Amino acid sequence: MPLGLILSSIGRSMRRKRTSSLNILSSKRAPRDYYKGKNCKPTGFHTRKGGYVMVDAKLPRFVVPDLTDFKLRNYSKFSQEELMFQI
Repeated sequence: MPLGLILSSIGRSMRRKRTSSLNILSSKRAPRDYYKGKNCKPTGFHTRKGGYVMVDAKLPRFVVPDLTDFKLRNYSKFSQEELMFQI
């Protein structure tokens, strides 16, 4: 093998990679039309005329138990005086 091919292969292996390729891609570092979003699920769809239609099946449903006869109290005290008397 000629000496030039050996030196060029060593130089290629020792070349550093760009640190910008290791960064997280955001809308500031991307092309103008790039939109990453915030990992939220869509609750509807856009219409042709620029409106937005909410779909009831896509809305989140939260199941909350009935806590009327719940015997435990809140965890944190709002006033410090009550806390000082208990010590």
